[in-house]
Amino acid sequence: MSSIELAPARPLRIVMPGGSGQVGHMLARWFQERGHHVTVLTRLPYAAQWQTVHWDGENPGPWTDYLDGADVCINLAGRSVNCRYDEANRREIYDSRIRSTRLLGDVITRLASPPRVWLNASTATIYRHTLDRPEMDWPMDEATGELGGGELISKRRRAPETWDFSIGVAKDWEAAFFAAETPRTRKVALRSAIVFSPQPGGAFGVLSNLVRMGLGGWQGNGRQYVSWIHEADFARAISFLIEHEGLEGAVNLASPNPLHNRAFMAGLREAWEVPNGLPAPALAIELAAVFLRTESELVLKSRRVVPARLLDAGFEFEFPEWLEAAEDLVRQWRQRDDR
Repeated sequence: MSSIELAPARPLRIVMPGGSGQVGHMLARWFQERGHHVTVLTRLPYAAQWQTVHWDGENPGPWTDYLDGADVCINLAGRSVNCRYDEANRREIYDSRIRSTRLLGDVITRLASPPRVWLNASTATIYRHTLDRPEMDWPMDEATGELGGGELISKRRRAPETWDFSIGVAKDWEAAFFAAETPRTRKVALRSAIVFSPQPGGAFGVLSNLVRMGLGGWQGNGRQYVSWIHEADFARAISFLIEHEGLEGAVNLASPNPLHNRAFMAGLREAWEVPNGLPAPALAIELAAVFLRTESELVLKSRRVVPARLLDAGFEFEFPEWLEAAEDLVRQWRQRDDR
């Protein structure tokens, strides 16, 4: 058993700005159950097994006292990208990430006892669409992966401007993070793929509902790669990064086995024991995205991201293959429904 699964020799003080979303709840619960002390900084404090403290993500305040002397800061702050990219939402998506990251940098720099490690959310969307240049269709790791921007989605068609917006946010987000001068605090940018969880409201729930309604075929042409990570491996990878002091800079958090959308949806159907599913062409995805107030990029952009730095450091995935991960998530979903 890995040391990250054992009870800690010394409980850690972990502060999680913006940790009130699904991933934040999962991480807070995971660390709290293992004997650590978790404080979530949130605009709207709520009742939980862990401590919640108010912050606005823009100004210093009493919340800074919780960072002073903490062992770990995990910043997850940022408005959800599951929306239409109109002017107001773009501004909120951008500002909620950049301002909060700059604020934390300013605060951590001035603390008497800053956290020894600061992990800051980023996104695997920072890499380019992998189907625009077939001759260079390699898996995107941290060393050789090509950052996106201005790519094509076919020989003659440029990627939508919204894709460039997402990539620009990711680049500026990481730039703000690494610009902070924190000599006593190690920094890791978490280039995370989609985290799949058996809790309602997330990507797994949305796709599972499509499958169970008979609409779980491939999306678009089905050739785009899906990068993903099971929530258990996401939490274990965060613990691994905290433990391994030699890891800093950008780190991909994704299964080592991304797969084409066709195979991804087939695996999800198999896990749910649904033999068939109607496919959704790209035009239908675009129209549905307008109706559902979201963006088609979340489904149609090809992401072929692999976690080379984690693997090289010795991290072992509990769920490296999608079918096994999907089966586990379905099992947990059904167990919750049976309660």
